[in-house]
Amino acid sequence: MELRHLEYFVAVAEEQSFTRAAARLHIVQSAVSAAVKALERELGTRLLDRNSKRVLLTDAGVALLPRARITLDAARDAADAVAEVHGGLRGTLRLGTLTSVGLIDVAAVLGEFHRRHPGVLLQATPDPSGSQGHLDALRERRLDLAFVSLPGPRPAGIELTKLATSMIDLVVPDDHAFAGRGSVPIDELAGLHFIDFPVGYGNRAVVDRAFAAAGIPRYVTIQIADVATGTDYVRHGLGIALLPRFVLGEADGITSLPVTGADLEWPLYLAALADRTPSAAAHALIALIKRTVNAPPH
Repeated sequence: MELRHLEYFVAVAEEQSFTRAAARLHIVQSAVSAAVKALERELGTRLLDRNSKRVLLTDAGVALLPRARITLDAARDAADAVAEVHGGLRGTLRLGTLTSVGLIDVAAVLGEFHRRHPGVLLQATPDPSGSQGHLDALRERRLDLAFVSLPGPRPAGIELTKLATSMIDLVVPDDHAFAGRGSVPIDELAGLHFIDFPVGYGNRAVVDRAFAAAGIPRYVTIQIADVATGTDYVRHGLGIALLPRFVLGEADGITSLPVTGADLEWPLYLAALADRTPSAAAHALIALIKRTVNAPPH
């Protein structure tokens, strides 16, 4: 059984498409198809159901997929060990990012990592479903590490390293009745119309938990994908928002103020699979992030 065949099978299974798998692997589609067919012949069973719209796993494919990922991880670890002997890290490191990390300078950290380890290909991607999407990708071994914001108990099978926290503040237009106050109790926000991120984003989860704990109804009428859009909508009177303090800065036309009587702490973590040994490259990035976070300010 060739590792290349397993790699191509995993790519097709994850992308649910031979075309997308070929693009991800930077090879022609016919090579992917031939490799998967060779693997199926060797195992004596169909692994994929193919139709005009997408590719689905058969029962045999479902059984093979996690074992194929484990095998590829083991091969990666072996290559890492050899590379370390020769004085350099190699391979690919897949990192899940958030649309607004802010509490640490992710670009600076990744730039420093690239300068130290130019042989490692960094792939950094956000997920449209936020932190929850990154957790799913980690469990499916489509990511090696991810920045996530997760209030509450640690998710099963995930190891979290806490990096930083920020409070979430109420954001209103300058002409709003709350704008002249020093703070607002959470019970005064009952039934108001909010602008917020979709379910799955960490800051949305923090706010939803706080309102549920207080037994207070909240209505999200506009959903956004980035903070800048949220502040623009607030400025133009389309609703109010609860956003992490570190992203607000000195924006014109809006006022931010703390909410009392609620736990609105937004935590930032670095997440990895608990039962998967990080690669040498992942270890190096984890160490660099920890040093960056713990470094004294200049």
